[in-house]
Amino acid sequence: MVTTTKIYDKYQTVIPKEIRKKLDVNKDDIVEWRLLENNEIKINIRKKSNFKDIMGIISTKKHTNAVKLKKKAQKGEKIDLH
Repeated sequence: MVTTTKIYDKYQTVIPKEIRKKLDVNKDDIVEWRLLENNEIKINIRKKSNFKDIMGIISTKKHTNAVKLKKKAQKGEKIDLH
């Protein structure tokens, strides 16, 4: 499937309706852009994780900061609890 979109003010664009429907894209989802070595772009749609989704799956005796952990999880960053 190939579709086109226009770049608007402030470099904004729209995800085409057919793609939004097929991938079940919602307004809080995250769009990840990856520039490959051959200058092609890979776009990934990632569902935004909320704290309730991840609460209770990690257990540690180490002192933690829940706000920092939440931000890292939302960004898809690795969380080290060792």
